[in-house]
Amino acid sequence: MVGKYDDCTEVTNFCVVSETIYGYRSNLGANVFFLAIFAACLGIQFIQGLRWRTWTFMIAMTLGCLTEVIGYVGRILLHPNPWSSTGFEMQICCLIIAPAFFSAAVYLTLKHIVLTFGLEYSRLPPRWYTRIFIGCDLLSLILQGAGGGTAASADTQSTQDVGSDLMLAGIVWQVVTLLVFAALAGDFFFRAYRNRSNQTVTAREIGQTTKFMLFFTGLLLAYLTIETRCIYRIAELAGGWQNDIMQNETEFIVLEGVMIVIAALALTIFHPGYFFPQMSPRKRVAPNGILGKKELSDADSPNQSDRV
Repeated sequence: MVGKYDDCTEVTNFCVVSETIYGYRSNLGANVFFLAIFAACLGIQFIQGLRWRTWTFMIAMTLGCLTEVIGYVGRILLHPNPWSSTGFEMQICCLIIAPAFFSAAVYLTLKHIVLTFGLEYSRLPPRWYTRIFIGCDLLSLILQGAGGGTAASADTQSTQDVGSDLMLAGIVWQVVTLLVFAALAGDFFFRAYRNRSNQTVTAREIGQTTKFMLFFTGLLLAYLTIETRCIYRIAELAGGWQNDIMQNETEFIVLEGVMIVIAALALTIFHPGYFFPQMSPRKRVAPNGILGKKELSDADSPNQSDRV
């Protein structure tokens, strides 16, 4: 925090908790719980990624879980000392960007869903879903990361405000990207469902399996919770530092912590390696049946760099 409390490094009679940015001593139990969940998901995602060889999905999920773990370590440091600059910097930088990695994991699935249920029902070539939405996600990460770093290292109020504005811009961009993704995905599913009688037996059988329905449910749940969290963060940052929303820990626990825990658990429990094996190079299926690596590349793009 900047201003007359510049020299505060611990709680004293002058440096009271209520004057910190968050205005409260962070809940130790909640933060330890979140840290444990994300640490468990991190290990499980790594093992699942190795087993099913879903490399890019594994990278996105492990980076998301790792940054969440680091962020909640920072929150834990703020419990004994709400003035801890280290704790504040760790949590503001990591918790603000972590959900973007989970968004990336969601984006990665649409290409393979399109390849499985019918290229003809998609508005875009499958490879472009990855290119467009991962590119947008990277921009969101850059904005949020730059904003978090600027806010964490700021020594003036104006610099801290610049950091807040950058974070806000990054999250708004993430929300817009998620909405466009939902529109394109929804359009594809509507067209594929409307023409389900024209799909191959293989595609229809996959769509009717309990595994795929659970995978789709997990994907939808992850999407909705990430979107909810982002909308909360927009409201939190739009009010400036030390606003009422920012200083309400219950809202943070529910709308940040719980929402992203649900997203991480949904993408871990209903992992595509088991519930949607068409995303794994071990077994990829297109509307005309099982595809090997060469056939998948031919159906999707002219070069191997497009495969994720």
